Amino acid sequence: MKSMTRASLVSRAFVELADALVGEYDVLDLLRTLVDQCVVLLDAEAAGILLADHNGILQVLASTSEESQIVEVLQREAGAGPCVDAYRSGKVVTLSDIATDGGLYPAFQASALSQGFQSVHAIPMRFRPHTIGALNLFRTEQGVLSDEDATIGQALADVATISLLHERTARENASVNEQLQRALNSRVFIEQAKGVIAERNGINMDEAFQRLRQHARSRQEPMHTSAENVISSLVMI
Repeated sequence: MKSMTRASLVSRAFVELADALVGEYDVLDLLRTLVDQCVVLLDAEAAGILLADHNGILQVLASTSEESQIVEVLQREAGAGPCVDAYRSGKVVTLSDIATDGGLYPAFQASALSQGFQSVHAIPMRFRPHTIGALNLFRTEQGVLSDEDATIGQALADVATISLLHERTARENASVNEQLQRALNSRVFIEQAKGVIAERNGINMDEAFQRLRQHARSRQEPMHTSAENVISSLVMI
């Protein structure tokens, strides 16, 4: 990809995300757009966001594929993995060769390799002195991200943090923990609705998510509202 072409893609992505932040937006839809952009802009095949709940336990909030979500759920449940360490330390954690360097996290290592991932770059989502979660970038080739990609990845992680802690929500006098928990609760409804849509239509979970997302956008309503309606059988998607 030529540098000017890539520069245009990066500029367009950040303009799109910035425009969303100053208007009305569905935070989960925005975060899915953000991780999708990670795959478009960076040397990564999959991306996902893990967010800490009010107990400090990481939960999957957005993921570009079922494969990356499986790996993220596993390291969350095991309490060990590069994303967990990035969250706890507030520092970037990179495994350039999961097969060789991932022995510290055997469960993560086995799961990542089984899904075809060879390297991972985990970026903390920082809010002042605190870390609220982490952004995972998965690659099917060994090696580290370039300095340019790492910088763009950190910027995208910062946008994810800003979107979760937007001042519009803060003006509602909700605490930071309440804001984050609201996003996690919405994710639960969306995951349940994806399962319902997939079973009804005989499709995979990624396609089910796209149908749910399109339904919500066409009606200009939050995805969690559409998800609740699907679960309650008020709408058929």
